[in-house]
Amino acid sequence: MRKDINFNLFLRLFQNMLIAILMMNFLFASAQDSSEKLFIEGNTAYNDGDFAKAVSFYEQTLEEGQHSAALYFNLGNAFYRLNNVAESIYYFEKANQLDPDNEDLNINSAFAQNMTIDAIEAIPKSQLVQIQQSIFSLFSLSVWSKITIIWIWLFVLFFLAYLFLKATQLKRIFFFISLLSLILFMITFPITFSVDQQQKNTQYAILFSSRADIWSEPNQRGEIQFVLHEGTKIQLLESLEEWNKIRIANGSEGWIKNANFRSLTD
Repeated sequence: MRKDINFNLFLRLFQNMLIAILMMNFLFASAQDSSEKLFIEGNTAYNDGDFAKAVSFYEQTLEEGQHSAALYFNLGNAFYRLNNVAESIYYFEKANQLDPDNEDLNINSAFAQNMTIDAIEAIPKSQLVQIQQSIFSLFSLSVWSKITIIWIWLFVLFFLAYLFLKATQLKRIFFFISLLSLILFMITFPITFSVDQQQKNTQYAILFSSRADIWSEPNQRGEIQFVLHEGTKIQLLESLEEWNKIRIANGSEGWIKNANFRSLTD
């Protein structure tokens, strides 16, 4: 009798879980359909030359919680057509974070960069830094994390198989496969950790102020080092009340007061 009660209780719990999962899937699919419709309407408006309307649809798609390189790319293109330099560069940079090897994106981003007032030459990167960045950019942080987890799980599974199998030949095979999985885990883990730390410790933003004076210290008793304009990409180093210390691509640093910028991590 008790076994029947336990089984019925288990069956009821399983049914409730199944219903909850189906409802979540239905809601998720509905939300995706809604955002997909907005994205398509944005594309239609863009193709019709109504770029302001296209921006409106794309921004509604963002509000639905949908983020993709294609959406950011189209937003960048629409703002470029509206001669909105800062917004255009901001969304091209967002798209580049998700799809850095997209040739069309890189070309259009270069056109948008040419619209900025500030012509800043980046410091050349060493061969070692270029190799490191090319490895880090092979996958996003989430993909690197998944790969790392997969390798450690494979190591555990293959090592358990090695421990419990009787046949010598199979034990040898599973031992070497588990060893290979462990080596690959030891390679991907530091990469994942480095990518995570790099993203946490390196914060970039796009300047939206039409003009911003960059000071030598966080007060106006210092000297103005240089002047920046909207659309320039800056690295945020530290903040002090209404002041932010920044660095630009050529390595120059300074303090900016009450500037209007938008972080690329938002």
